[in-house]
Amino acid sequence: MDDTTGSVFQNMPKLSAGLLMYRHKNGALEVFLVHPGGPFWARKDTGAWSIPKGEYAEGEPPLEAAKREFHEETGFEPAGNFVELGTAMQGSGKLVSAWAVEGDCDPTKLASNTCSIEWPPRSGRTMDIPEVDRGDWFGIEAAREKILKGQVTFLDLLIQRVSHGN
Repeated sequence: MDDTTGSVFQNMPKLSAGLLMYRHKNGALEVFLVHPGGPFWARKDTGAWSIPKGEYAEGEPPLEAAKREFHEETGFEPAGNFVELGTAMQGSGKLVSAWAVEGDCDPTKLASNTCSIEWPPRSGRTMDIPEVDRGDWFGIEAAREKILKGQVTFLDLLIQRVSHGN
């Protein structure tokens, strides 16, 4: 690979895929969101929650990556009719593709995988943290406050798909 080809790949945005699980409870639409683990996110709540998602490699089917990441981050096996919600760019420049799936899960049974981070930053020390430290169900208006800004569009698209029957 020559230098120009390498620089093209370095400037490509990271790709991520995730699932937005939803349910109807007492006549209201609710979504399942997760809170990132680790010391950086420990005291952050509003605007910190996310759909369960993760990076995937070019060539990997994004829906399969979304299902895998959902399972890795929550311990729950997603199943059902997966409805494509589209792709949104996050503030970091990462491209996130999302699907909605109707389902239900008990947040108290969430079991996340772990990852290693350097903490404190630039200290040379590493620690293992859960990728996700908790999950919960939110009504749409509460979810709009909790979710990362770059993912609000997925809530809007979910409402369109649910109310117009895909």
